[in-house]
Amino acid sequence: MRDKKQTSFRDGIRPYIMVLPSIAVFLFCYIYPIFYMIYLSLFKWDFISPTKDFVGLKNFITLFSKVEFHQVLSNTLIYTFCSVGIAIVLALVLAVWLNHPGKMFAFVQGAIFSPHIISLVSVSFIWMWMMEPSYGLLNWLLGLFGVKPSMWLQRPDTALMSLVLVSVWKLIGYDTLILISALQSIPKSIYEAALLDKAPGIVTFFKIILPMISPNLFFLVVMNTLTSFQAFETVSIMTEGGPMNSTNTLVYYIYQNGFRFYKMGYASAAGVVLLVLVGIMTIIYFNLLGRKVHYQ
Repeated sequence: MRDKKQTSFRDGIRPYIMVLPSIAVFLFCYIYPIFYMIYLSLFKWDFISPTKDFVGLKNFITLFSKVEFHQVLSNTLIYTFCSVGIAIVLALVLAVWLNHPGKMFAFVQGAIFSPHIISLVSVSFIWMWMMEPSYGLLNWLLGLFGVKPSMWLQRPDTALMSLVLVSVWKLIGYDTLILISALQSIPKSIYEAALLDKAPGIVTFFKIILPMISPNLFFLVVMNTLTSFQAFETVSIMTEGGPMNSTNTLVYYIYQNGFRFYKMGYASAAGVVLLVLVGIMTIIYFNLLGRKVHYQ
């Protein structure tokens, strides 16, 4: 009887032992840094001194009293919503167009997906050359149509949208591939039923196709939002937050204050704001968009 109890106990605890290393890594690499960041946000620390000065909520008060931080928040939200919205819409259009058999469509799918596998560092340098005011490819193309050259990254009113353009170019390939696979998973019998009912194409799209691929769209919206909130490489390489703080985003602002100005407490407070903002966006997405998702 005792042997049976011991065997049952071993069988019951074995799954927990198997997942224990993964849980330990998760707690150490993800959960612990979050709590330590919250802890640091209550102190004034220069990253070098052995002691930390407790200041309570002073870092948060200073943070929200600065006009530059309000601009950083605005830049982050504009960059995120524009990147996600434009990328999803264009990817949906391309997916509907490319959802056909044939070598040409397969080639275009591969060409569109290729930016996704290129590192953001390489992408940033490529687009910096293309957006160069004097000899860049984009201004040369504009010149062919008689349009005046643009100062893509040098003017505050165009710099942020230039980074959005780079983000969309990077995101659109992956989004298109996911949506094509979603479209191909729709049973043909549903299309045949729509044809028999003589449903117009636009009705078929909004009443059949969109609901059927809504889980994939919801997934892309959430993942693209998280990716856009973490924008760093393009900002660091292409603009360094300028001109006039017009392209500075939350992650780059945290990096500046933490590892350039050595204000770790202040940077941690900005990190807490980013954490709360992402949490709020996730809750909004799951409560508003999640209700409109139709799972088969």
